Amino acid sequence: MSSSPVPADVREYLDSVEGDRGDSLREVFDVVHDAMPEGFELAMSFGMPGWAVPLSRYPQTYNKKPLAYVSLAAQKKYLALYLMAPYSDPAQDAAFREEWTATGLPLDMGKSCLRFTSVEKVDLGIIARTVAATSVDEFIATYERIRG
Repeated sequence: MSSSPVPADVREYLDSVEGDRGDSLREVFDVVHDAMPEGFELAMSFGMPGWAVPLSRYPQTYNKKPLAYVSLAAQKKYLALYLMAPYSDPAQDAAFREEWTATGLPLDMGKSCLRFTSVEKVDLGIIARTVAATSVDEFIATYERIRG
C-alpha cells in the first residue's frame, strides 16, 4: 500500500477546506492514501487531488492524461470521492453498492461519484477495501477491455 509523500499542491488543497468539512475530507483522504495500491501516483488533476496510472506506465489514454483511478474533491454542497474501478466494472459496482446498502448508511452515488457531507456518513472500511482491491495492471486491463 501507498506510503508516498503528499505533494505540496495536494496538501494546500486539503488544508484550504476549513472546519468539519475539511476534517472529513482529510480523514477520507488519509484512508484512501493508506489503502492505495503501489503504482498509482498522487497529484492534482482537474482541480482536485487524485491518484492515477502515470503516463510513464500507460501512455495510451484517450485524452493523453494519466488514467484516473480515485479522486477526492470538496464541492460546493458536498464532498465527493470518485471511484473509477467500480464505475468501470459492473460486478465491482454491484458488490460495492450491495456492501454499502448492508451498512444502513444512505448511498448518494452517481456513476463514479460517492457524495457525502461528513465522514460519519461514509464507511471508511468499504472505501479502503474498494481502493485496495484493484492493482494498476488490473485497472489498465479493465480500461483496455472497455475501450476495445
